[in-house]
Amino acid sequence: MNLVYTGKTKNVYANDDGTYLLKFKDDCTGADGVFDPGMNTVGLTLEGAGRAGLRLTEYFFKILNEKGIPTHFISADVEKAEMTVKPAKPFGKGLEVICRFRAVGSFFRRYGDYCTEGQALPAFVETTFKDDAREDPPVTKDALEMLGVMTGDKYDELKALTQKIAGIIKEELAKKNIELYDIKFEFGIADGQVILIDEISGGNMRAFRDGKSIMPLDLCRMVLDE
Repeated sequence: MNLVYTGKTKNVYANDDGTYLLKFKDDCTGADGVFDPGMNTVGLTLEGAGRAGLRLTEYFFKILNEKGIPTHFISADVEKAEMTVKPAKPFGKGLEVICRFRAVGSFFRRYGDYCTEGQALPAFVETTFKDDAREDPPVTKDALEMLGVMTGDKYDELKALTQKIAGIIKEELAKKNIELYDIKFEFGIADGQVILIDEISGGNMRAFRDGKSIMPLDLCRMVLDE
């Protein structure tokens, strides 16, 4: 295996057969020891977070694959905290796609004059460039097309896929009396098709039960062990 990318919460290796291996870490995004999926810095380390994140990722990817949603998932080894995936080309230097059901986090910090905190949102989709130095700047459909990152048609495809996947995950969590406030995805291109890549874990979403925020390790336990 050859290390091709060192990330905040996982490392990426190239396998000899053309597939890639994601090695999950116990690091979580946030600041000063407080978890926040919207942050672009590592704020804390939780023992077992890597395996928990992979357990949830495997669980959700299998559901999506069964529903015919295109993803890069091939297989997972939870004990080793490793996932094998298909190759995919990212959009630009990396694009994050957020689907929001509640006005919280950076959305409320930006638009608080126009909404109340926790206000319901209709599966609102926004895109941001993965750029730590510029604090992941939001980017519009028109800008993505103008900058040559993707066509307008590909953006429409990505947006529809984002809302569909987020809706499926929201429904799955609701079965456990958990409400999904927002979730962050990454997509890539494989054989000309937009596919879901990266992970689907507690570290990528804000989820609440009875009005209380759920930490990534607790979310894994609530979804898979209760």
